[in-house]
This record gives sequence, structure tokens and C-alpha cells, in this order.
Amino acid sequence: MRRFSLVRGMWVAALVVSAQWTLSADRYVLRAPSDTVATTASRHGLSLTRSPNPQGVCSATSSDVRTPPQVVAEVLADPAVQNIEVDQTVPMPETVPGLQLNQSTAAILDAITSNQLMPYFGSNVWSAYASQPAANLVRLPSAQSNLVTGAGVVAIIDTGVDPGQPVLQGVLVPGYDFVHDLAGTASEWIDLDSATAALLNQSALSGASQNVVTVLSQSTAAILDQSTAAILDTTRVPPAFGHGTMTAGIVHLVAPTAKIMPLKVFDANGSANLSDIVQAIYYAVDNGARVINMSFSLPSFSLEMMKAVNYATVHHVICVSSVGNSGIETFTYPAGFSNVIGVASTNSVDLRSSFSNYGSALTRVAAPGENIVTLYPGGYYAVASGTSFAAPFVSGGAALMVQVDPGVDQAEAMQAYSSSKGLTPELGFGRINLYKAVSSLKH
Repeated sequence: MRRFSLVRGMWVAALVVSAQWTLSADRYVLRAPSDTVATTASRHGLSLTRSPNPQGVCSATSSDVRTPPQVVAEVLADPAVQNIEVDQTVPMPETVPGLQLNQSTAAILDAITSNQLMPYFGSNVWSAYASQPAANLVRLPSAQSNLVTGAGVVAIIDTGVDPGQPVLQGVLVPGYDFVHDLAGTASEWIDLDSATAALLNQSALSGASQNVVTVLSQSTAAILDQSTAAILDTTRVPPAFGHGTMTAGIVHLVAPTAKIMPLKVFDANGSANLSDIVQAIYYAVDNGARVINMSFSLPSFSLEMMKAVNYATVHHVICVSSVGNSGIETFTYPAGFSNVIGVASTNSVDLRSSFSNYGSALTRVAAPGENIVTLYPGGYYAVASGTSFAAPFVSGGAALMVQVDPGVDQAEAMQAYSSSKGLTPELGFGRINLYKAVSSLKH
């Protein structure tokens, strides 16, 4: 089992320039022994914004005239401090301005060939969700044919989830909202104004509904009933609202009997702090997750993120991350760590999506990430595009592997995915084949 994280192609990282990433100049990620971190922070004029986790990791702020490099240099000189780095503000990949992720409304409607309901592991779901082309492309029905339907807990570090989504009832386990520092449901609804929330919650789609495709953001088209779509002011729906529920919907599609732990680090506008992401990784491991889905990416290396991922690997947790949506050969994190499965997006004919980042040093596998039918808050469905929606196919596949081999670790999951359909070197092992990946663990 790999016990260290080597950064694939680290030399590339220094060359990355991105306007999608900023420093929170007065905010830091601090690590020190948990019983001394508060006094250590105070000694250096730092204020903790949340209690440290058991590993002594916390976020801290400074409000004096010192520059961030001065603060970092001073604090690192303290022998009681294990590390400090400037916090990063992390954007949700599908909310970065200027991206072109959505297909035309006509194409989305064409993709929804039927809104009939069908039973799917204890729920009635749209046939367009359960039998969508992406599922067949990755051979999901074949993988599930021998009752391999997923096990263990998949932690989803995202915007939270709709705890009332009918299809997810029975598979959600308690999570944590790091944005508002609340244990429990990690609900996405907390970020929505009451009027918009009431509209979206007023009814759920049924097989007989007359549907209207409403474009909510550059990555998401919600499929609402006619009455809701007619009165919903889409400008009031934040660009990342529903992202976590959509991601969870894809994990559930692939591994319907696995449990899902929502960890909210992004707000509905699509912004997160690195410090919360790091805390969420530790939380997932310490609370029993076997797989962690991270549908986000940073262009800059973080030692604290690497340590958190290493902690997950040592504890046999499989980490999966999207590679980003800039459409270039580049390097991002956490996908760039050697003990993370970096996932690019492909289309229905196994070509790399034009928006997907790529590169042999970054990408381990690819999965469908265009026009993916998934769940949406309020009992609705959505069609979404982006590498964020390719990654959960791989995370769900890892949950299938956990059922076949409860002890499967990161390296073994990576090896299982080597049976993917080879495409080009820039896409690693190629587009995943869930049937072959799961079958490889049976021998």
C-alpha cells in the first residue's frame, strides 16, 4: 500500500497561472498539536475561526499590518508549529466565468427520451436517469448484474445535499456543514432565500408531469414542472446551488446501495476555503468513509491538502478528484497527487470534452461528463456537464469495488481502473469500464 503522496509532475505547478484562484490574505491553515494550537495561535496574534480537529488542523486569521509572508515566516519559526500556509479561496469548477459547458436546450431535450418512472433500488426514478447513455457506456448494468451495487460510505465534499431528495432517502448518513459549522444534514437549502426555496420545494416531478428545461447556470439545466418553471426567477438561484445533490445523484446511480456522507465546504455561489476542504478530508476518514469524491480543483500545491490526502490513503480511503474545466493540459490538485484518481471528462463518442483539462501527469482515467442526467433539489432532475460530474462515476465505481473487496485500497482501485478503454495518453488509462474494473477484483 502506498504510504506517501508523490506529486505527479510537480515542476509543472510552478508554471500554472490562473485567475480562478485567490489567497485569503488574512486567513491561514495552521497545524500544531491539538492541545496547544490555541495558545500557539494567540502567541502569534492569530485568532482561530474554528476549533482544531484531532490532527491539530484549523483555520486562523490575522488582522494586523503584517503581510502574509511575514506571518508565515514568523509562525513557522515557532518549534511548536508543524505548518502554516496561506488559505486559498477555491472556486467550484463549473462556476468560473467564461466557461462554455451547456449544450443547447434542444440537445438537452433530445437527451430526455422518456420521463416514465421505473423502480431503482427502493425508489421510483426517471428512466432517463437510470438508463441514460452514460450508464450504458461505462457498462454499469453489466457491473451491477451480479448484485454488485455498492457498499461503504462515499463522502462527497461539495455544496451539501438536499436531505429531502426522495431518491436519496435511506442512503444519506450524517455529515457536516463546514461553511456554517453545523453537524447533521449538510443541507444545500441553507444558502437559498426563503421565497426561491419555497418555489423549488412546492412539488416534485412525476412520470406524468409536463416538463420544462430551465437553464440555471452554465453547467446545469434543471428539468422542472411547468408551473414551477413559469414562476421561478432563475437569477435568484445561485450558480452552484444543487451541485452537491447532482454529484450525489451520480454516485447513487452507480452504487445505489452505498451510503453517502455530505460534507458542505462550498456555498451556493461556488466558493470554498482550502482550510474547510482539508478539515473535511480528515472528517470523512475519521467518520468511516471508504471513498471521498472531490469535484473541484486547485492550480496551486498545498502541503496541508497533501497531508490530508496521505492520511486518507494510510486509512485505506480511496480518493477521487475532477481535473478541472479549463480545456488545457495543466496541473491541478488534488487530482495531481499520485494517490488520487484524477478524472477527465469525455463525451458520448469517447472524445475528450472540449472543456476538460487533460495531461498524462494529471489524468488517471476519464468518464462521461456531458449531458449527464442526475438528481436536483426539490425532487427534480437536472442535466449537467463538467468534470465535476465525471468524477462521481469513478467514485461510485470505487464503492462497487468496496463491495467486492472490503479491503480494497487506493492503489488497488487505481489498478482496477487500468482496465479502462484506452483512448489517448492525455487521458491516462482511458474511459472507465465498470464491469471490467469490478471483475478484475474478483480474480
